[in-house]
Amino acid sequence: MTTTDTAATTARDAHAARDARRNDVALGAFRIVVSFLFGFHGLMGLGFFGGVDGQGTAVPFGSWPGWYGSVIELAGAVLVLLGVAARPAAFVLSGVMAYAYFTVHQPEALLPIHNAGELAAVYSWVFLLLAVLGPGAFTLRRAFRR
Repeated sequence: MTTTDTAATTARDAHAARDARRNDVALGAFRIVVSFLFGFHGLMGLGFFGGVDGQGTAVPFGSWPGWYGSVIELAGAVLVLLGVAARPAAFVLSGVMAYAYFTVHQPEALLPIHNAGELAAVYSWVFLLLAVLGPGAFTLRRAFRR
């Protein structure tokens, strides 16, 4: 291997490391923003921030699936936000949103644009992506490791 090949390999490695760090930071920021917003979705089911009807109404305590779904959404959002068990929590949240889409929205019409299910569909795919890719940067686990 020549000096030129070694320099080119070193430059490629440095560039790849920079890209990996940038992607890790972007994924971490994405996870934090999405889970923060999703936490409000869970809180609304519990009567906060206008509740489920804009008047502060909560889903009836202990009702299935509404109340339990709201609790799972809130707990999962906190776990994903903190980066603690983020992959399994994101996987569960993806399933919760898929369930919500297919039981609440899809019976109304075939397409999400016609059944008001866009948000449920997007959250389902977003959390599936986080379950596959992981939490990225800015997790409690990494903070305690240092």
